[in-house]
Amino acid sequence: MTQLLNLQPAAAATLQKWHEMMAKLDLSDLPLIVHPEVTFRSPLAFNPYASVEAMVMALQTVVTVFSDFSYHREAATDDGLSVVLEFSAKIAGKGVKGADLIRFDTEGRIVDFEVMVRPLNGLIALSEEMGKRMGDRMPSYKAKA
Repeated sequence: MTQLLNLQPAAAATLQKWHEMMAKLDLSDLPLIVHPEVTFRSPLAFNPYASVEAMVMALQTVVTVFSDFSYHREAATDDGLSVVLEFSAKIAGKGVKGADLIRFDTEGRIVDFEVMVRPLNGLIALSEEMGKRMGDRMPSYKAKA
């Protein structure tokens, strides 16, 4: 994985913590690096979720659903406050590719986290597995339109 040279120091430190958590598949410290009013954008829902609890629940669940998860490329914005992380994984025997789009505040906390996944059959498999595990709990976290 390439090292990002143009992230602001606080954002770079948070990203390093993120990679450490993902390497262990243990996101228990995620609330420590996320802004309390984070916006989480799931590939399974049009409207975003507006809470750290929803983001933690979704991401802790997805690490149990994906297998062979790996990041491949990273890119950062010129202001050093946003990053795109390209990944691949398997779900229910189907390969998926995706991207995590993460925006940080100046203190390095994650303020916006968006996940994109393709192809459609992988997204459908993800939807089915996530629905089984937490589908009844997520709607209460939807952001107000």
